[in-house]
Amino acid sequence: MKRFFHVTSTRNRESIETYGLDWTRMKDALGIAGSVQPEQEGCFLCLDEGEVSWFVSMNNTGGSLDVWAVDGVEEAELVTSSEGHSYMRSNVPPERLTLVRADVEPEAR
Repeated sequence: MKRFFHVTSTRNRESIETYGLDWTRMKDALGIAGSVQPEQEGCFLCLDEGEVSWFVSMNNTGGSLDVWAVDGVEEAELVTSSEGHSYMRSNVPPERLTLVRADVEPEAR
């Protein structure tokens, strides 16, 4: 199985450590694109480091980011959004996640 990645606000770290990736728990922190509610009924996953970098550079959360490695996902489980980004409709439990980059500061624009 391939390793995927999820980019999110550092403010979500405690929730992710407790509950994993769960799109229904989006409350306090904005989405990467600045959204106040989930854009899809699922969790966005990056396919590679290039996509991670793109999401990091887009950061509209108003703060720092974390990058989580996501294991145990089959590529066939992913759905492509109308914007061309991959997500999975199910949640990811915390035991399948590893924090690989913490407190990534927003890039100057």
